Amino acid sequence: MGSTVCQAVADDPDLDLVAAVDPFHAGLDLRQVTGVDLPIQLISEAEALEGLGVDVVVDFTQLGAARGNLLWLADHAIHAVVGTTGFSEDDLAAFREAFTNSNCVIAPNFAIGAVLMMRFAELAAPYFEAAEVIELHHDQKIDAPSGTALHTVERMAAASDDWAPDPTKTEVVAGARGAKGPAGITVHSVRLRGLVAHQEVLLGTTGQTLTIRHDSYDRSSFMPGVLLAVKAVGGRPGVTIGLEALLDL
Repeated sequence: MGSTVCQAVADDPDLDLVAAVDPFHAGLDLRQVTGVDLPIQLISEAEALEGLGVDVVVDFTQLGAARGNLLWLADHAIHAVVGTTGFSEDDLAAFREAFTNSNCVIAPNFAIGAVLMMRFAELAAPYFEAAEVIELHHDQKIDAPSGTALHTVERMAAASDDWAPDPTKTEVVAGARGAKGPAGITVHSVRLRGLVAHQEVLLGTTGQTLTIRHDSYDRSSFMPGVLLAVKAVGGRPGVTIGLEALLDL
């Protein structure tokens, strides 16, 4: 994802790529690692950004690294755009307290189509009695369910708390019915080589079903949302959760 973000920022005429952080390729030229034709050396940690004139940092790292990165960025008045998922409510509270001199946008999904999928599911929720979410991702994703799936279920549960109970009495294989999210909405996670990021929201009521599905076939699908957030974060005080806030959804 980092390489794709670097390419997208470098190709945007309104943005300048001034640094890239990669502890595994520190010291190498950016052109060797990403193919971006800029003479930038990769640095090993966020702290090395100091003095480079960075306005916004995009973080697509792992949870443990992102926590420290964001607090450091807030302490140095640098805006953050974050695609890392799995933050707890305590994490978000800490970020809200820290980002007073700069801003932060955290989004579970930067694909604009995925944001619309979540909004459509939220709008449909009050008109159906049952719902299940199936999220499918590549086999390198280490958390389950995805941040997008959780965010979808939270929004559906907020829109309606009147859902039919699960009729299952016996699971022949433990976990076959998935996991229960907010309002008892069931979430299923698939991890499979060859996938990128996909999600189906299934809603049912008497005599009908509604399926809302979004598919990302390539990491480039996230870049319009990332660039939108990079350009907008400076005007969004504090911490903003979800790309939908930038799309007025």
